[in-house]
Amino acid sequence: MSEPLLSEPHGLDPFAVFHAWLGEAEAAEPIDPNAMVLATAAPNGQPSARMVLLKGADSRGFVFYTNRDSRKGQELAANPRAALLFYWKSLGRQVRIEGTVTEVDAAEADAYFASRPRLSQLGAWASAQSRPLPTRAELERKLAEFEARYPGDEIPRPPYWIGYRLTPERFEFWQNMPYRLHDRTVFLRAKDGWTTMKLYP
Repeated sequence: MSEPLLSEPHGLDPFAVFHAWLGEAEAAEPIDPNAMVLATAAPNGQPSARMVLLKGADSRGFVFYTNRDSRKGQELAANPRAALLFYWKSLGRQVRIEGTVTEVDAAEADAYFASRPRLSQLGAWASAQSRPLPTRAELERKLAEFEARYPGDEIPRPPYWIGYRLTPERFEFWQNMPYRLHDRTVFLRAKDGWTTMKLYP
């Protein structure tokens, strides 16, 4: 039987492990290796999950962007705890991350918004994300309205379009192994770094 990649996790940095795995996924996955499930919960405990794209990752945490007034934005405002899940089928790996979420600062959000394609920027203005849409034509009408309002290359960031950073408290790295004897390695945040443990598959 092959050896798990994280057979000796003690002393490893989970952020370094994540970046190594993401780098391999970027070479192996044909579409959106930075896609991740974001799970949030409403105040009554009702969970919800959706796919979003990772737009930044460093020792501070994992960054994604969305409309503050969307369902996920409202749920994060009420309960700023969330979970992320990356799954790379071609590599037989997944990473689960849990932690607390805060907003990125305005300068960071402005810089990322400015890097987006023009139509994506206009779409952020035109879309009242997660709210009822009477017809597709209404969205196209609003998009045309904002194209006329901002004819140049500089489009300001909508005040409700923001970034969030999840600061991890727990990582789990899962690796597919023969006969479903998968390898599961957990990192838990501690005062002086990270503690590690293995889980039964």
